[in-house]
Amino acid sequence: MKSDIRHIVYETGAMGRGGRTEAGVTLVEMLIVLAIITLLASLVIGMATHIDNQSRGRELEGTFAVLESALEEYREQTGGFPEQQDEGVATRIERSEFLYRELNRIASSRKILERISDSSIQDRTTNDIVEIYDPWRSVLDYRYDRLINSYPQLVSAGPDGIFNTPDDITSGEK
Repeated sequence: MKSDIRHIVYETGAMGRGGRTEAGVTLVEMLIVLAIITLLASLVIGMATHIDNQSRGRELEGTFAVLESALEEYREQTGGFPEQQDEGVATRIERSEFLYRELNRIASSRKILERISDSSIQDRTTNDIVEIYDPWRSVLDYRYDRLINSYPQLVSAGPDGIFNTPDDITSGEK
């Protein structure tokens, strides 16, 4: 009976030199498995990042919709949109603070503004004035000059957090 088992093992190629069985994997086999695992992990991470950015994009669309409603209410009450005097001089943070302050002055706009999530409206400066942030934690920019635009623009730096790059998101864009 013993010789039958040895014969079967030997013919199937499981016997090594000198009649010993080989019970291991080669370096090539380990590298192939490692490459497959790395490829699968990178695909999962890429998909998770894409899904996260899509979710943040939808959150930003909601913030834009609320701000546009508050701007419309502001215009109905005051006859125009909030417009800064020194548009070219003001920074994004100053324009964001200005927008929040102006919308808060009008009761009906303030009521609409309350619908924005708490994570989007915060004071990150030392002057206790609140700014409006996008889901990627950059201050939203408010741009309006009635001589140039008929409607204000709200601008997010997008996922990379840097303004004036291709991934910037502007209100009204799809």
